[in-house]
Amino acid sequence: MIKYFIYCRKSSEDEERQVLSIEAQLAELREFAKQNGLFIVREYTESKTAKEPGREIFNQMLSEIEKGNAEGILAWNPDRLARNSVDGGRVIYLVDTLKIRSLKFPTFWFEATPQGKFMLSVAFGQAKYYTDNLRENILRGIRQKIRRGELSAKAPLGYFNEPRLRTIEPDKKTFNKVKEILRAFATGEYTLTKIQSKMFSLGLVGKTGKPLHLSSIEHILKNPFYYGHFQYRGELHQGSHRPMIAKKLFDQIQQALKDNGKPRKKRKEKKEFLFLNFARCGECGYCVTADRKIKKSGREYVYYFCTRKSKIQKCSQHRFLREEHFAEQVKEHCQKVSLPDVWRERYLDKLKMWENENRQTSDLFAQNLKKEISAIKAKLERLTDAYLAETLELAEFQQTKNALMAEKKTKEEKLSDFERKGNHWLELTRNWIIEANQAKNLALQENFSEMKNFLKKIGSNRRLAAGKLEIDFKKPWQFLAKLPAEARAAGEGEAATASNSIWWTM
Repeated sequence: MIKYFIYCRKSSEDEERQVLSIEAQLAELREFAKQNGLFIVREYTESKTAKEPGREIFNQMLSEIEKGNAEGILAWNPDRLARNSVDGGRVIYLVDTLKIRSLKFPTFWFEATPQGKFMLSVAFGQAKYYTDNLRENILRGIRQKIRRGELSAKAPLGYFNEPRLRTIEPDKKTFNKVKEILRAFATGEYTLTKIQSKMFSLGLVGKTGKPLHLSSIEHILKNPFYYGHFQYRGELHQGSHRPMIAKKLFDQIQQALKDNGKPRKKRKEKKEFLFLNFARCGECGYCVTADRKIKKSGREYVYYFCTRKSKIQKCSQHRFLREEHFAEQVKEHCQKVSLPDVWRERYLDKLKMWENENRQTSDLFAQNLKKEISAIKAKLERLTDAYLAETLELAEFQQTKNALMAEKKTKEEKLSDFERKGNHWLELTRNWIIEANQAKNLALQENFSEMKNFLKKIGSNRRLAAGKLEIDFKKPWQFLAKLPAEARAAGEGEAATASNSIWWTM
């Protein structure tokens, strides 16, 4: 039996306003599949134009077809698949190489024959021609508007788009307010933050009623539209609209922006202690603090020790730990939970094998659940028909219906839970393998700041007692931490393979 993918696409482009919405396409295609007995494996939907190649969902679907996870596509029309030569050619090539054995469209006939492929090429060519021709007409109209000095875009703040004449005219409510703002900023006495407050006090706000973002204000201050010009594709054009300010004032605004953006002297940052707020005292549980000492020789040392602030319990931890010794222990703990490169590759290969095994069973499991739900729906319809035909008593009808509804709800929740979680554990395992392997690189690079953050993430109860750092690692990191040092040192040898073979059964 041929496995099919459903593909639905709808872009927001003007030429596609008449195309069915994604929901409508899905409804039609599901009904078409049901009537024709098509085995649907998965549904793909995206809202993106097909004028140019690069659709992520579409490429993902074709990749799955190349892997052999399906041999057919069900779409509303060929133009849903491609409106450019690259994507259209790719689909036809997959048909030629028998990766795609069937293409189904409710609005178009196709068979994998020379004539069918020719007609499909014509359909893709027509879709591309329509797009190219429409684009050319739109660009021609834009060029004509530019010749007339009309900006073909949304009017900037202080103006509005006149729908009847299709021109840009001054907005009586905001024109003079924006003019006041521009003049004020040109004096050089305002920063962007101050001008933002002034605009807010004048009622010049965003769509949500909140102050305009500083980036939006900067765009207004740099917009040549206000002195009678406008930019199109990086090129300045003379506008036919009414200017708000003179070019001289605009130049003063640009100078004020330049002066406002001059770098200020940075404050000298206070040097922080590297491992502060990382561990607690192993005896009293209070925070470990740090201090910096300068010897007579001029050498500087950093020491970590318990704050001993407990009034209930006297702490006997008077020992100081130098930062370099602290750093060495942090590095050792990081190495404990690191994964050698050879193990990383072996584990990822094993994971890939599991993925291939689980993909088919997962698809089949979901498909069976959907079939069972559909069967229950059909039973409910027949049950209702039987009751309306008076062949069932009310009590019997209600009892049977309640049982079917309960069963249907259980299966729907089971399907929803499976689709939400699926093989999520495989992805979590992959992330863990990669993260454990990266821990090795952190230790080699002696990136103590990142090592500290990493150990915070994977370990708890970080405690310091008698100059020794202890960490309770979470699962599955604790298994790596308990691994013998000789097994880790073995690296690529047989001893390493034997030592970590137990992992796959945990």
